[in-house]
Amino acid sequence: MKVVKLKNMKTRTPIIQYFFIFLIGSIAFGCIDNEPEVETLPSAAVAFTYEVTDNTYQLDYYVGANVEFTSISSLEGECTWDFGDGSQAITGKVVQHKYAVAGTFSVKLTVGGLQHNSQPILVKDIVPIMSVDAIEGGVFEVLSTAVGISIELPNPENLPEEFLWVFPQGTRDESGNPISTSTIRNPGKLKFSNVGSQTVRLQVKLNGRPLEEGKVNVQVAYNQEVPTLYYALKGGNIMALKLAGNAPAGMKIYPFDMGISSGKHPLNIVFKDPSLYILDCGQQFTYVNDADGVMGDGRITVMAKDASKVETMITNTGAAFNDPFYGHIDGSFLYFSNRNTGISKIALADRNKIYSLTDYPYYVQNATLGYYANGWAYGSLNASFTKIAETWYWCKTYNGTGLFRFTEADILKTPTTGGLPAPAAGVALSGMSPKSLVWDNKNKVIYFSIYDEGYAGVYRCTLEQLNAIGGSKSNLKDYLLKTSKGKSVTPITEPGKGEGSSGEFIGICQLTLDEATGCVYFGLRSAYPDEVKSGLMRYNPATGFIEHVIEGIEVYGVAVNNSKSKLF
Repeated sequence: MKVVKLKNMKTRTPIIQYFFIFLIGSIAFGCIDNEPEVETLPSAAVAFTYEVTDNTYQLDYYVGANVEFTSISSLEGECTWDFGDGSQAITGKVVQHKYAVAGTFSVKLTVGGLQHNSQPILVKDIVPIMSVDAIEGGVFEVLSTAVGISIELPNPENLPEEFLWVFPQGTRDESGNPISTSTIRNPGKLKFSNVGSQTVRLQVKLNGRPLEEGKVNVQVAYNQEVPTLYYALKGGNIMALKLAGNAPAGMKIYPFDMGISSGKHPLNIVFKDPSLYILDCGQQFTYVNDADGVMGDGRITVMAKDASKVETMITNTGAAFNDPFYGHIDGSFLYFSNRNTGISKIALADRNKIYSLTDYPYYVQNATLGYYANGWAYGSLNASFTKIAETWYWCKTYNGTGLFRFTEADILKTPTTGGLPAPAAGVALSGMSPKSLVWDNKNKVIYFSIYDEGYAGVYRCTLEQLNAIGGSKSNLKDYLLKTSKGKSVTPITEPGKGEGSSGEFIGICQLTLDEATGCVYFGLRSAYPDEVKSGLMRYNPATGFIEHVIEGIEVYGVAVNNSKSKLF
């Protein structure tokens, strides 16, 4: 191996050493200005609590309230607070702060300049809190009961207050004088001239700043005992209406807002004292490709007739086609149908159940009646059903249409696709598309709605006449019900103009009967609003015409509590 010797090594070493010393020094000197800043880091050792110290509102964080923040950190060091509202940071282990505006703010505590932690605080704007004073018996009767309304106004800074009360039409003071507005804090007791939810509004200013408007509904009862109609409002709540046909001149009967959501598609609501059963088939009520069987979101909700209690009866979380669509109460059971296969039943006392065919097997299916391949096949049964005497009437609107009838004895033990005789009761309205029906047992007449083009509308006839109609649509004409202007009520059946598809349109999805008067109520989604507007409708046998009850609203299910009362 060849070795190379370096000459004059001793004279070169100091030069190299000086060079490295100079280089290291230059690097060190040049990096002083680029040294990274020390950042504060979140730490579990930093923590704090907060509370309102004002005497009146210790549990509420309102604009203007004095909020005290206390560090409970295990870490030692100076405490610096950032209240998240743009105000200047302050220091101290215990500090106080007032928020000038409402919102959610992130409060940050930094300890020792190195470690921190944050918590959100929700600061509410001041809103007048209104409540109706209780009275003995709990019923505020129209024209006679004097009602007091109390307010609570959080005002932690004791700012100047201004009030403007706005009362509904027909309000009177306790002496009987008409009153529409008031500017004093306590306007005294009030009487109301109209029935229904009477909304009292209150506008308040604090130191000239307008607050959010306060409001409260006074549920004003009728002064006589009459039945109550419930209806499910599209995109709204369950409403109730007193069926007062003899109200004094000038008295208006407004609906009660029950404060309970109607749901997504409550096609049917059914009543049995003391409860209303709301069948909401959920988001998917027409065909959907639910191959995994996970799109079901329907449920049946039970509401006390005065809305004092709401419970879930049964929920579907499986296939969308198994959602509850239509219902009928018979004895101690609620019978409910799914989209296109069959009817199950559930005890009226059941609560918080999850739907499954194991727990709630079919009472009857398409294929457990001799009609299969003998008048119908699988397909939409998305329509009403009821029981008259001991015979079931089941509307079918697709793939074999009509009003199919059967008794419990006709139900087969196992499904079949044909080859057996049809039930003896037979098919009424064969080849037609009945959607909803109701039986008037007192007057022995049946009401039903038809969707077929050229024959759409609501009909009334006896069972004998129903049988005589047969499968001929021309035989329907003598039983068609009309308005006083000679117009029939034609529900929407044109794609794109309403909810639903062929055989499943929501135009008139339920009929219900006021047994006292024989009036039949229903919601109409009108195909020809220039002729007959959409709304809550009724057929009045006293006049022989279909009439508007409330114009311009969209209604799903309807039900009558035929037990008479002043309120619910």
